[in-house]
Amino acid sequence: MRKSYYAAHVYMIVGVLSGLFYREFTKIEDFQGDTQLALMHTHLLALGMLVFLIVLVLDKVFQLSGTKLFTAFFWFYNAGLAISTVMMGVHGILTVLGRDEDHISEAVPLTAGFGHIVLTVGLVLLFILLGQRVNEHVQRPAAKSEQEETAAV
Repeated sequence: MRKSYYAAHVYMIVGVLSGLFYREFTKIEDFQGDTQLALMHTHLLALGMLVFLIVLVLDKVFQLSGTKLFTAFFWFYNAGLAISTVMMGVHGILTVLGRDEDHISEAVPLTAGFGHIVLTVGLVLLFILLGQRVNEHVQRPAAKSEQEETAAV
């Protein structure tokens, strides 16, 4: 559970700092317009902090951590989110510095897409683990009621 708490805390700090960077960097560069930097702030707070706060609650209820699947989810999800948001930052900085879409290397969106794929693998692993735990909780009460019926007879 501590991993989820620390991850949420780190994403909260990085998310707030990215918002500050976006505001100040665009102001210094006198930039008017759309940039990926504006989205980085909300991505880090929503996909980082909020997701890990939700995972923290789910872990408390379903005992998710301490398993190989949870560890795999944790590292895939964090790697995917880090790759995706770093590429958003690179793309946003290049945009603020005056590069248009035709002059930004294809490697930037390709790497961001790879990050999204890795993030998705993490989410799939989380749902596999969560599905296993939910099934265990659903089956457990049924087994208890069968034992109570045989004990009463």
